[in-house]
Amino acid sequence: MQTFGYVRVSSVDQNENRQLMTLKELGLSQNQIYIDKQSGKDFDRKAYKRLVKRLKAGDLLYLSSLDRLGRNYEEILEQWRILTKQKGIDIVVLDMEILDTRKYKDLIGTFISDLVLKVLSFVAHKERDNIRQRQADGIKSAKARGVKFGRPEKPVPDNFNELLDKWEHGEIKTTEILAVCKIGKTTLYARLKAYKAINKN
Repeated sequence: MQTFGYVRVSSVDQNENRQLMTLKELGLSQNQIYIDKQSGKDFDRKAYKRLVKRLKAGDLLYLSSLDRLGRNYEEILEQWRILTKQKGIDIVVLDMEILDTRKYKDLIGTFISDLVLKVLSFVAHKERDNIRQRQADGIKSAKARGVKFGRPEKPVPDNFNELLDKWEHGEIKTTEILAVCKIGKTTLYARLKAYKAINKN
């Protein structure tokens, strides 16, 4: 039997030290711990895939909490089934004692732990939805305050609209307006679309 730990944080600027410290206190070394710095929306993660390939029947996997495994309700349940049933490993979720597959092997214990797993998976999924909604609300509010997102628009000459009108009517070539304005075709067509929308209104 081998013992492993899995660590996940949602982005590269988040700190995984707390999870690492917890696992190392259990005696795990660095090469027994797999780390992903990626969203928990799905299981398309490099370190997780390497971990699953390495796991053998009888191995033990530690997670600091269930949401470190993922935040998609259906996929968490499916991965749990793959790991415990197909791979034949045990899983211990450190912040939820009942989610320890080494214990409660009887029918009632399995039923209770499965029920808790489903509830917690749903909560993790719901929290992910809430995070996305809060982000969307935050962006909407920021835009209403005039905050700009994305790359700033490239500056163009003061007579750009005049040049744009001439180009659209075939009075100047595409290469000419691109050279004069020092922009690419993508920017040109985006500006044309905005120009038409403004003039239409």
